[in-house]
Amino acid sequence: MRKRVLGHAGLEVSAMGFGCMGLNFGYGHPLSKDDGISLIRAAVERGVTFFDTAEIYGPFTNEEIVGEALAPVRDRVVIATKFGFDIENGKMAGMNSRPEHIRAVCDASLKRLGVDVIDLFYQHRVDTNVPIEDVAGAVKELIAAGKVKHFGLSEPGAQTVRRAHAVQPVTAIQNEYSLWTRGPETNGIFAACEELGIGMVPYSPLGKGFLTGTFSKDTEIGENDFRKILPRFTPEALEKNQALVDLLKRIAGDKNATPAQIALAWLLAQKPWIVPIPGTTKLHRLEENLGAVDVVLAANDLAAIERALADIAIKGERYPEQLMATTGR
Repeated sequence: MRKRVLGHAGLEVSAMGFGCMGLNFGYGHPLSKDDGISLIRAAVERGVTFFDTAEIYGPFTNEEIVGEALAPVRDRVVIATKFGFDIENGKMAGMNSRPEHIRAVCDASLKRLGVDVIDLFYQHRVDTNVPIEDVAGAVKELIAAGKVKHFGLSEPGAQTVRRAHAVQPVTAIQNEYSLWTRGPETNGIFAACEELGIGMVPYSPLGKGFLTGTFSKDTEIGENDFRKILPRFTPEALEKNQALVDLLKRIAGDKNATPAQIALAWLLAQKPWIVPIPGTTKLHRLEENLGAVDVVLAANDLAAIERALADIAIKGERYPEQLMATTGR
């Protein structure tokens, strides 16, 4: 597995990470704890060293699975987790990035993960009630205390990144980024990363499964699957957005690859400081995703993709309005 470096602080990770959320949260088909642990360890055996979780996934149980799975190889892996929400009765209950809450979440996550230090600690969403300088300051104190190594932000606006970075250098930004979600290219995030030396960790790099080519307008999404509420996963949007999958299938045929591998290879080709974190519950999908590291898209391939994308209009926002309002702050 090739390696990449996130941020000027030199956080080295595998070129493809593993997003652990879907193991037991969000998609309606959770794995058992034992199966989740087995899949994470299979990823380690195949060279993955970068694993992403959060307290809200479960809540709490995802961190426990990740911690137990990685305990035997702790010195060989990088674990990222997140803070930023109140959790009441097992559900998200609003944002909370007050410094005292950040400290409490850190201690609780350390215990659930069974580690002495959190490698990368993200603010999960920007809390407009707490100045980002206070958030960065709290994490800076945790770094000084030896409880955290690196600071990250998820779905911030570019100005927020700059303000935070001035207090505590930001190692990585975790934003949604893929062939059908290209906001970071134009909303100032890429520019901030380039200027400040910050890595980008795209979540949902396969469009929450859509870019694998396994969805159609007739796909029935389960009631417990959060994609049920997403505008891009209505039958009308799925039908309209099929043009993007058709493009991926054509390129995949030429490259002896799969649509998912082309989508991931495209991301890797954008910047050397990009590390996608696709998630899966299936071993064969894990192996397929990791195979994208070896798919080479030359300059002419990328130019051809760009020309084709110019004629494809993506239908539907990536989140409902109330959730979109929590991004880009």
